[in-house]
Amino acid sequence: MPAQEALPPTLIVDRVVWRHEEIDRMVDVGYPLSEIARRLGLDRKTVRRYRDTSFDVLLASARDRRNVLLDRFKPYRQAEFAVGITVATELYQQIRERGFRGGYSTLSRYVGPLRDGAAVPAPAPIPAPRTITGWIMRPRENLPPRETHALEQVRLACPDITNTRNLARAFAGLVRHRRGHLLGEWIRQAEGRDLRSIRSFAGFLRQDIDAVTAGLTLSYSSGVVEGHDCRIKLLKRSMHGLVSFTLLRARILTPP
Repeated sequence: MPAQEALPPTLIVDRVVWRHEEIDRMVDVGYPLSEIARRLGLDRKTVRRYRDTSFDVLLASARDRRNVLLDRFKPYRQAEFAVGITVATELYQQIRERGFRGGYSTLSRYVGPLRDGAAVPAPAPIPAPRTITGWIMRPRENLPPRETHALEQVRLACPDITNTRNLARAFAGLVRHRRGHLLGEWIRQAEGRDLRSIRSFAGFLRQDIDAVTAGLTLSYSSGVVEGHDCRIKLLKRSMHGLVSFTLLRARILTPP
């Protein structure tokens, strides 16, 4: 039996409206993301998306939720349809095996326009946020031409990414080259941009600016201490309940 839709569209829209109102209210009160996520039983990434995305975009996405489920499968479905696989049940089974979690009715509504030749061509796949972040944070000279071109396309599609990229690369330069004396100027630039996440990050830096400036200026690091701490925890967990304290102590004190 084909799987049923998780929620009717009207219920999905109502849920989005409720979440948006609750998260906006808690953000205005001053709750941090982790506390909002705990109170509402949501993932922090979900709370961040509701906080940083306009209500119109959230609502449009909710109303088109059924089609959103199909988006990443559209190139595959159109390619299969072009070579003669036109039976909806067969297409449904194939995309289910590839991770589709929508219902059969979602696919059948899309197959109709394919048969009539009226379906919109499948859009190019959208890079994952982690992929875009990797393109932004890597030095320009280390990006191959294909990824450089992909980043330019992303910048054209979303102008805010240009400002985000410039600020992110500037901050990475402060870290790599220990330019702590320029941190104040970077914070002022970040706070002057209409980028909520960047402004929030800059605000956290300003709260402890002396310590952050020292970290970006001095050559001292707590990395060695953190490394020993992780090593001790690993030894304790791997030997818990299996050996005596004497052997555990000997392993900890023995140089790696």
